[in-house]
Amino acid sequence: MKVLTSIDIIEQSDEKIVVKLKGIARQYANALRRIAISEVPIMAIDDVVILENSSVMHDEAIAHRLGLIPLRTELDRFVMAHECDCKSTLGCSKCRVLLYLEAEAQDKSRPVLSGELNSDDDYVKPVSADIPIIVLAPTQKLKLEAYARLGTGKMHAKWQPVSAAVLKEVDSNKEEYILQLESVGSLTPSEVLLQSLKILDEKIKIFGEKVKELKAYVKQSSAK
Repeated sequence: MKVLTSIDIIEQSDEKIVVKLKGIARQYANALRRIAISEVPIMAIDDVVILENSSVMHDEAIAHRLGLIPLRTELDRFVMAHECDCKSTLGCSKCRVLLYLEAEAQDKSRPVLSGELNSDDDYVKPVSADIPIIVLAPTQKLKLEAYARLGTGKMHAKWQPVSAAVLKEVDSNKEEYILQLESVGSLTPSEVLLQSLKILDEKIKIFGEKVKELKAYVKQSSAK
């Protein structure tokens, strides 16, 4: 395995980061891209309790739309539900966040937007207040509770932290690649990149340990 000699930031904004990778084999550069898509965890609404719904939209359709609303995420404050020591299906403050919504249309139809979702956490909120959820006709109501949890893109697309992750080859001989990540807003693009690097590093270390164990086992078996 060749060592990653440098990561140079070419472009960076609130939505996107573009970096040049030098001195890394293509398979590791592509692994970084794939990890950004499927293994970096973010918050998303996972369970929805509909308390009142007099709209024309089915409860399941509303729950699906809520799950796809990106939520701001602080990874150092939460753990995956299956790793939490609360061992509860309801979850706790370490592994879930409660959001609630109560909306009603009066004399005319009106849209219900993501900004109307209230959170019991000061940080974990929709990344935008203008994402449409449903349109209520006059006198229709919608009241619900929603529970957000950490998850990864390989579990469901709603937990994907990036909307785009592209790897382009610059020079195969010098092993130079351009990696572009576009965040959905749950994490900053740099946070997605740093978490991807951390996960890849852990995987390489674990793989190295398994290789050593396998070599030791084969050596012992050959000696018998």
